[in-house]
Amino acid sequence: MKNKIAVFDIDGTIFRKNLAFELINELVWLKVFKKEVRNELVQLYTNWLDHNGTYEEYRQKLVKLYTENLRGCSRERVLEASRIVVPFFKDRTYIFANNLIAELKNKDYHIIAVSGSPIEIVEEYNKHLKFDAVFGSVYETNDAGIYTGEEEFVPTVHKGHVVRQYVAENKLTLEGSYGVGDTESDAKFLEIVDNPIAFNPNLNLKTIAEKEGWRIVVEKKDVIYEI
Repeated sequence: MKNKIAVFDIDGTIFRKNLAFELINELVWLKVFKKEVRNELVQLYTNWLDHNGTYEEYRQKLVKLYTENLRGCSRERVLEASRIVVPFFKDRTYIFANNLIAELKNKDYHIIAVSGSPIEIVEEYNKHLKFDAVFGSVYETNDAGIYTGEEEFVPTVHKGHVVRQYVAENKLTLEGSYGVGDTESDAKFLEIVDNPIAFNPNLNLKTIAEKEGWRIVVEKKDVIYEI
């Protein structure tokens, strides 16, 4: 029986881009979101590339942009956009993550992902990952399947709680566990696993990892560095 667990973030950890970004972009192409939303999206990304703000600030602004424009949209259209995005981007992954996932699957680990991206695209992406479970941000819908614009569940608030609850409910153990993440929101589950890995960490997570003595791994082009 599988009882050891490995926990992964997705954006910037497995996926080399951001699922929420690609979902928002596709929703504009499908005319679910107004075309002006793409201008805001591109500006947010450009600001981050130009070092105007941190990655975490960029991620939070993406979430805000998505939430503000989701109200009144059909969940079926978001699922449709997710089905378009994932096949196109599914192979844009990090070598380190791919290798570690394969290794842990061979060792019969129970593998889950906890992401801040919308659950619709996270679940669609999991058809490629084939993890045991995935968690993403859940937004409220009414009886007609229309988003109200309200958040129901945001795992990034405390990813550690999500992991602990999952471990308890599924009678797993944290002994020998692995965790891989790239920003400070991942620190809450990295601090509870036996083998925490800060992968391509932002400054905040790098600072935490150095203080705690966690493994730090950086992948640049096709080379993987241990720091």
